[in-house]
Amino acid sequence: MSATRRQFLRDASLGAAALALPIPLFAQGAPPGAAGFAPSQWLRIGADGRTVLVVAHSEMGQGVRTSLAMILAEELEADWKAVVIEQASPGPLFTDTGTGGSDSVTASWKPLRQAGAAAREMLVEAAAKQWGVPSSSCRAEMGAVLHAASGRRAAYGELVVAAAALPVPKEPRLKEARDYRLIGTRVARIDGPAIVSGRAVYGLDTRVPGMLFAAVAVSPVRGAKLTRHDAAKARAVAGVKDVVTIAGGVAVLAENSYAAVSGRDALAPVWDEGENGTLTTEELWKRIDRAAENPGRSTRKAGDAAATLAAAPTRLVASYRTPFQAHATLEPGNTIAKVDADSCEIWSPTQAPGRVQKEAAKLLGMAPEKVTVHVTLVGGGFGRRLGADYALEAVEIARAAKRPVQLVWSRADDFLLDRVHPAARVDLAAGLDASGSLVAWTHTATTFHLSMFGEFDANEDPDGNPWGGYDNPYDIPNLAVGWNEIASPIHTGAWRAVYYPANVFARECFLDEVAAKAGKDPLALRLALLGGPSPFTYGKRKVDRAGLARVLKAAAEKSGWASPPAPREGRRSGRGLACNIYHGSTLIAQVADVSVGPKGDVRVHRVVTAVDCGQVVNLSGVEGQVESGVIWGLSYALKGEVAIAAGRVAQTSFADYPVLRLDEMPTLETYTVPGNPAPYGMGEMPVPCVAPAVANAVAAATGKRVRRLPIRPADLVA
Repeated sequence: MSATRRQFLRDASLGAAALALPIPLFAQGAPPGAAGFAPSQWLRIGADGRTVLVVAHSEMGQGVRTSLAMILAEELEADWKAVVIEQASPGPLFTDTGTGGSDSVTASWKPLRQAGAAAREMLVEAAAKQWGVPSSSCRAEMGAVLHAASGRRAAYGELVVAAAALPVPKEPRLKEARDYRLIGTRVARIDGPAIVSGRAVYGLDTRVPGMLFAAVAVSPVRGAKLTRHDAAKARAVAGVKDVVTIAGGVAVLAENSYAAVSGRDALAPVWDEGENGTLTTEELWKRIDRAAENPGRSTRKAGDAAATLAAAPTRLVASYRTPFQAHATLEPGNTIAKVDADSCEIWSPTQAPGRVQKEAAKLLGMAPEKVTVHVTLVGGGFGRRLGADYALEAVEIARAAKRPVQLVWSRADDFLLDRVHPAARVDLAAGLDASGSLVAWTHTATTFHLSMFGEFDANEDPDGNPWGGYDNPYDIPNLAVGWNEIASPIHTGAWRAVYYPANVFARECFLDEVAAKAGKDPLALRLALLGGPSPFTYGKRKVDRAGLARVLKAAAEKSGWASPPAPREGRRSGRGLACNIYHGSTLIAQVADVSVGPKGDVRVHRVVTAVDCGQVVNLSGVEGQVESGVIWGLSYALKGEVAIAAGRVAQTSFADYPVLRLDEMPTLETYTVPGNPAPYGMGEMPVPCVAPAVANAVAAATGKRVRRLPIRPADLVA
């Protein structure tokens, strides 16, 4: 990960802390013109008792709008049935609304609790004053204030005028965990019925009066320049209204999206693709392999790994490879933009509305406050929608069209214009002493820079990289970690869990190789290596080895690790495990049961996940995140692979970029392990351990080590 991306995600998380309460880090003020009771920009209660909870993070299937609303509602003691969600837009009251790094709940936990608690105390105080009783004799419950001694009850709606006149508490009292009513329970997604019924409005569903539809001809080859196109043929297509030139290519405007795409196809654009137009997957791998000949920049060092390895009586060396990956979001890129002389309005399914606002303002030469960004529901993000490219295309087209425009990418566009996750090579070496103990370990990762976050800078501080290598949780006396990042000639970007999948795949599979060489059980070896000092701090990472051991034991127990996997006629059965700590926070372990057929086909039958994500906010949400992460990880392990040909992504649909199908789903079990009193993230965390757990299970079943993804049946033929 580049420092640029880290800064971006850190700023995004700080935006969640901008509450309108007089405590540090909180912005001041309430929404202008807010009716009823609005002690902060996060909360409004009307005289009718309607409780509006404002959510400042994008909903893209992870259930964040429900979880964040639950945090507010818990401290407010709101009646959940009366809660209405409102999506925030970037502006003075919401200075950063980004969603990334799996920290929406983590960063929002304390600020939202304080906002809800402050409002609750004000409502209780208002009721107590009306009744002439001490506020300590009253309590809030289910959207009302109660006075038990007299049996009096006042609904929040009856108290809003009086409460609004009171000062906002500086240090509201927060509830004890034992008093939670909502938090930690199973709560159905607040927008679930609308999503399932089709009433929910995603970016593609959004319409504004007078808008046209647009399709773009933009080269998927990085750095290519348009040399010619046939605008006349495009204008001749029925329904086409205009053809406009934009910075990266040409756009066709039409009455409907079909006409726009048909007109775009008629353009027959010709590009000067330069040297990048001949790039292939093979050439890109050659660049990675050449770079891997260097030791990389040292990012972590303990003891003397090189000398210990050289002297070790037993040495193991392995190289692991993971391919380029597409984001393949269900909803392709799209945005509506309306540009006037001194303002701009945008409707976009984005993870980074603040970035869209800032870059659109720069493009138009306007102040950011002149640009309004409405965040729609997002049909999948996975890091792709941290980019603003499709939104800026819409803005540029709308400026030229002088009317609202909805840019819609086709499925093929979405693949071709993706910012793919780069391929990676991870080189590992281990040394065992005469007793079979692991005494030395080296880990060097080589990959391409993420171009989505700016140009490559060879002098950029690599602190914290590679994820999964730098924060290796095991107690190994001599350890060296290196990072090789090189400039990318193709468009690249963040992918779910970013650098962890490749590095955890390599680390956890290689550890199984070490266990086999030493004649040790993979679980026993891991538990022994997690027996060192805990918590262990290295740089900016805090590693809870004892916590990870607890989670690993839970996964092993629930999966029946001590007993062999169920035999399956005509197939070879195996069980494998993997574990990880994500950025010093969420602790996770997974166990996979698989079988392998005579022709090498892999079938995953069961995946057991144990996780310590701190305080669970919505148990249904945690389970949903684990399940989606396992599906993502299985697609990565068994199917996912992008090829580069002529400088561009070769895949154009789910037909040639397959994902896990319904009939391939294993049984999934999720178990939460108590830990930190505050919540950790869950969006990316379940992904990295899936592939190594499956690969280790395959090795247990077949005796064949998996060192590259996706797993290929030809490598496993009996």
